[in-house]
Amino acid sequence: MKAAPALVGIAAQAARGRQLGRKRSVEYRSLPSKSILNRCSSPRMPFRWTVNPYRGCEIGCHYCYARYTHAYLGIDDPAGFESLVYSKENARQLLTSELAKGVRGGIAIGTSTDPYQPGERRFETTRGILQAFALFSGNDIGITTKSDLILRDIDLLGTIATRNTLHVSMTVTTMDEGLARKLEPRSVIPERRIEALRALRWRGISAGVFSAPVLPLLTDSVKSLDGVAEAAKRADALWWNAHPLFLRPAARERMLPFLEREYPGVAERYRRHYERGAYTSHNYRTWLADRVDEIRANRGLSGQSPLRECEARPPAVIQGKLFEDMAA
Repeated sequence: MKAAPALVGIAAQAARGRQLGRKRSVEYRSLPSKSILNRCSSPRMPFRWTVNPYRGCEIGCHYCYARYTHAYLGIDDPAGFESLVYSKENARQLLTSELAKGVRGGIAIGTSTDPYQPGERRFETTRGILQAFALFSGNDIGITTKSDLILRDIDLLGTIATRNTLHVSMTVTTMDEGLARKLEPRSVIPERRIEALRALRWRGISAGVFSAPVLPLLTDSVKSLDGVAEAAKRADALWWNAHPLFLRPAARERMLPFLEREYPGVAERYRRHYERGAYTSHNYRTWLADRVDEIRANRGLSGQSPLRECEARPPAVIQGKLFEDMAA
């Protein structure tokens, strides 16, 4: 029998992790880590560093682009992304050491996994990272989350904001609670996210709403988008941004069966379009941007977020008209 290839890199680190516990269908493990700050080398990104306290995310969004990252741990099943979650060991100590050396450039927390996913209540890995940031000054920090658990750390965030530049983006894809529950099975309901945003703004923390992804035929109508914009305005959001679905192959393996089960009328259109690539067409992106700009203007919202979630930007290539005949 041929021996399995030896694990190397982060896959070898993951194999050395210990089990931290189980909950429902989720297993938690520790991830021995050598660093917490990861350099984002693309010049198109509005920050230089990323911080992800966890590998994997139990929220289980069907559309999540980051599912492919578990392959680096030697886990090929896309479903493993939400059923096997790794908490990075010694995150606070590692980040304290890295920040002490001096860091230049924006730092984005939560680009691949939600830093306030349910397991954070138990492990407090994100809180440890924030405690490290609170020891330093002069950093430009952005946090992206779908959870009102961030309010647990509101005093700590206030401390960080007095010595650093801090921005929080609350991700809200739809205000339709039923649809959100289907798309994002273990996330908190949209209204709780909006109330968390309101609390952050009341505290004086720079915060806004990030609607990503916008799902063609499901959340891109004027009614759906304006519902999010109205809620953002109501919560005193400083910005509202929206970007269309980006669907890598690993995410397609999860998203397409979900659509066939729940929304069979649109599933085939998704399949035919996204087999060509991960992006919507240039025409659709332009159409959506114009719609978002109009809604934003009507609601008196800004689109200028200081530190946005990492979003790869494709070349301006026409990919056909699959998502260009949207109903208003």
